[in-house]
Amino acid sequence: MTSPFPPPALRSILQEVATLLKSRQETVSVAETAAGGLISAALLSFPGASGYYKGGLTLYTLESRIAFAGWTSESIKDYKGPMPEIVAGFAEHTRKTLGSTYTISESGTAGPTGGTTKNRTPGYVALAVSSEKGTVTREVETGLGTDREANMVQFAVEGLKLLKDVIKGEGKL
Repeated sequence: MTSPFPPPALRSILQEVATLLKSRQETVSVAETAAGGLISAALLSFPGASGYYKGGLTLYTLESRIAFAGWTSESIKDYKGPMPEIVAGFAEHTRKTLGSTYTISESGTAGPTGGTTKNRTPGYVALAVSSEKGTVTREVETGLGTDREANMVQFAVEGLKLLKDVIKGEGKL
């Protein structure tokens, strides 16, 4: 038996976001880390994605962040893990590079291992959505403990929720 894709937790928010983007003739790009490409894959699974999806990056390693997200050796000198300012930078850089209306970005700790600070605890994710009007960030703790796969799916859900809020004008700029 195969698992459905996208995961059920993503379906309703995905449908809402994709429908909004299509009806408004707006576009989205993605810069994700701990979700591992789930946000992009979910967006691409909806019919008509070629009309609203501009591209995506999976910036899981420091090397990929230097190669594709505009980071320098200076950027990584004081790196302390996922934080709102990190994902805001990913979102802004990616939106400008790909010319999309919005960019969703996330970075978190999926687990099962982590660290001792809040942002290194499994289930923590920092999110950002960048648009021409500015960048909105949000921090979420999923409460899913060390379940890596469940956290990854929830990170994608939370990213799409933030995008929906920004599109609808409910995200705080």
